[in-house]
Amino acid sequence: MKDMTRKNLLASVAQRLREGGIPEPESDAWILFSHVFGLDRTHYLLEQDRPADAGKMTQLEAAVQNRLKRVPVQYITGEQDFYGLTFRVTPDVLIPRYDTEVLVDLVLSENPKAERFLDLCTGSGCIAVCLMKSGQFAFGEATDISRAALKVAADNASRNGVTLTFSEGDLWEAVGDKTYDVIVSNPPYIAESERPTLMPEVEQHEPGLALFAENDGLEFYERIAREVCAHLTPGGRLYVEIGATQGEPVSKLFEKCGLSEVRVTKDLAGLSRVVSAIKPE
Repeated sequence: MKDMTRKNLLASVAQRLREGGIPEPESDAWILFSHVFGLDRTHYLLEQDRPADAGKMTQLEAAVQNRLKRVPVQYITGEQDFYGLTFRVTPDVLIPRYDTEVLVDLVLSENPKAERFLDLCTGSGCIAVCLMKSGQFAFGEATDISRAALKVAADNASRNGVTLTFSEGDLWEAVGDKTYDVIVSNPPYIAESERPTLMPEVEQHEPGLALFAENDGLEFYERIAREVCAHLTPGGRLYVEIGATQGEPVSKLFEKCGLSEVRVTKDLAGLSRVVSAIKPE
């Protein structure tokens, strides 16, 4: 083992992950390897025949053992890329998904003159940070019921050079009577009945507080709908991420509470991903 080249070590890790039933073993092997060795693809190709350092091999072995226990690779490396930025992630927050970039794109493209936004259930802060980084907003506020999540979100704001206001509380209780031009949320929306269908990486390791909702996953949309009009300025817009089958019931909730121009936007896979609506002028 002491004379194993970096190339052979990487191949060995991929094989072990494959035998352990890990999805996309080659990809995960590279992520763990490059994280431990601090190499990008170019430098790896130049140095792949060099003997692997024993200390780095020990670190990599610990990472592989965690991955074989189905710990998400992002929790092992402590980071995830999203919308062109890098975010710190811990087991206190959901791992940002690329599907959520659809929501960010919509907000940025449809609200070029909006000044104030609110991000409910911010988690890692990925949505709020990207909106403040790429948009023209003068003020952004992000809330979460989890103090630990807010600490991660605040760190991500600092790392990416943006200023946000962070408020702890359960949905609307965190913001008092403030109003916003845009409100966004990626709330918990998985029904408890769906728990057995989830990958072990999600069900066993990501925070249940940010995953599961009562009433067939609609609980938080119902609670958002009850008070959203009191917190939107006239003409203000609401955007929420949804599960693939929730477009119709969430749309009905928003129509019932008095919002207009309710629509469902699909992600790149063709699945319903965002419901948006406008508070009438």
